[in-house]
Amino acid sequence: MSVAAADIAQAFREHHGTVLARLIRLTGDFDVAEDAVQQAFAIALTAWPRDGVPCSAQAWIMTAARNRAIDQLRYARRFLPRAAAESALENLAAAVNEPADGHLPDDRLRLIFTCCHTALAPEARVALTLHTLCGLTTEQIARAFLLPLPALAQRLVRAKKKIRDAAIPYRVPPPELLPERLDSVLAVIYLVFNEGYLGASGDVAIRTELCDEAIRLARLVAALLPAESEARALLALMLLQDARRAARVSPDGEIVLLEEQDRSQWDRARIDEGLALVEGALREGGAQPYALQAAIAALHTQARTARETDWRQIMALYAVMVRLYPSPVVDLNYCAAVSMVDGPEAALRLLDALEARGTLRGYQWLYSARADCLRRLGRSAEAAAAYQQAIDCGVSDPERRFLLKRIAECTRP
Repeated sequence: MSVAAADIAQAFREHHGTVLARLIRLTGDFDVAEDAVQQAFAIALTAWPRDGVPCSAQAWIMTAARNRAIDQLRYARRFLPRAAAESALENLAAAVNEPADGHLPDDRLRLIFTCCHTALAPEARVALTLHTLCGLTTEQIARAFLLPLPALAQRLVRAKKKIRDAAIPYRVPPPELLPERLDSVLAVIYLVFNEGYLGASGDVAIRTELCDEAIRLARLVAALLPAESEARALLALMLLQDARRAARVSPDGEIVLLEEQDRSQWDRARIDEGLALVEGALREGGAQPYALQAAIAALHTQARTARETDWRQIMALYAVMVRLYPSPVVDLNYCAAVSMVDGPEAALRLLDALEARGTLRGYQWLYSARADCLRRLGRSAEAAAAYQQAIDCGVSDPERRFLLKRIAECTRP
């Protein structure tokens, strides 16, 4: 990849969501904004190798996208209601005076609350936000939701049409309407974080810009809703997980498992903040989903070594989640904890039963968990096959290298 192409790829990862959120605010139209941003990055593919990489990639992309949106709206005036087109053009013209490379910190939050409006189907809210805010492709989201591609694509089309036809306002709602959207908003923010922390595609193990943005958004939501303990619990969960960022990837970009990480590299300031938040969230809100997950993350960060991890308490917390908030992914996490307490054979029986249910078909972490248990039991050929199943689900380049290394270990004479 050339230097300019690498710069464009980095600009897309870092600025796509910010530019798109601002352009949706200005035009009031998801499709116009998305087309304009795509055109801006397409123009960059030709202009940057020829003219050089601009000093501010975000400002360049924003200006190019705004100009493309103006062109689209001028052409569309003959087909669209004139008032809507004129209003959008006025907003775009006025935006020339906005700092194109600064932060308008509420734009992404406005976008999340718009996508999480109660008029939209719950399953559409998360998909639409991941598509717009994170720049995930329809294929990536369909894989994450274990859905056929056409079904996911149709879901996105319907959601954008609903926002346009119902004139859903692009804003953070007034205080009395915030709680009814909280569950969806928190779910979206955590999925943004997970896409950065455990992304299933790309050539980097961690997309730090998504992790940072999710944490920033969680702080904003927690400040908007100080009485909602789950908002603070989610912030605690992400801080505790992100505190391990520096130790999760080796200097040459390879994945480092939790038990092998250099814990001196963990961010103690984030750990201390997260521990204080989770303690308060558990005290005020009790056994709510993010509070329980944050408590589990806290147990990991409090262990001085991998051997000192209190897996029995972690297993007990997952058992509570299985009972109160059942889901296939929670079941899978419980199996992983069982493997550390009762051994891989006990966990494998549970994993086989979970796989037989079919709800996690095509989910890479199911096959990775089975492979790990099989490897620990010395069933190397079966483990190698399970690792290959995980690869076949679609993984990031660092994950692929890690899994191929595991396969090599299992097949070594």
